[in-house]
Amino acid sequence: MRSPSSARLFPAVLAGAALWCGSGCASTATYKVKVDAIGKSQAGETAVSYRLKNLNPSLTQDDLRYKEAANYVRAALAGRGMYEAAPDAMPDVIVELDYGIAAPSVKMETKSVPVYGQTGGGVNYETIPVTDAQGNVTMRTVPVYQPPQTEVVRYREALTPVPVYEKYLHISARDNKAVAEGQKPAEIWSVNTSLEDESKDLRKYLPLLASASMESIGTDTGRQQTIKLKANDQTVDFVKKGM
Repeated sequence: MRSPSSARLFPAVLAGAALWCGSGCASTATYKVKVDAIGKSQAGETAVSYRLKNLNPSLTQDDLRYKEAANYVRAALAGRGMYEAAPDAMPDVIVELDYGIAAPSVKMETKSVPVYGQTGGGVNYETIPVTDAQGNVTMRTVPVYQPPQTEVVRYREALTPVPVYEKYLHISARDNKAVAEGQKPAEIWSVNTSLEDESKDLRKYLPLLASASMESIGTDTGRQQTIKLKANDQTVDFVKKGM
């Protein structure tokens, strides 16, 4: 069964998002997202109905985190004119979804680090009155010790190890046709997106990763590419709204 609205919908979606955003959208940080897409078959151009399959072994279909990620992916697929098949319908493809955070790696960054030093301190001499046992007052010079103070005296550039975490989202579509026992259905297309920085907040980056996936679904990038996205980009806002 084909959807009557199987044409690629993303341009119309963007037009609506632009009207909502207007000129009042504030600029935000820019993120660099790596995208590697492979389109292996012309079947990907006509496959519009799908069913999602969770490939993340640590999450179940009912897990709230998985449901949130799945909604972002559904929005990205809708932006490419695809729709989720009804439970009793036969979908064109099975869309497999996996996401997570890879083991941390370390990169060296040049940072300004403070150099501390001691300032002040030493001995001062003061003349003070001293009264003896008979009540006689005489003047005496005594030492007064001043403790040194630890302060930042300058800054220097230094290579500093910084842990970074790769957040990734993998989406692939397999033909929903019977195959011989022990074989997997043919993969029609796949999109791998990732983003690397010091944050471990995967939830924050999932809309960015899904947005980066949207324009590459069913295409072939030829090699890994890097695109720039802002958290308030129209595509990101569309994905955040989900399905």
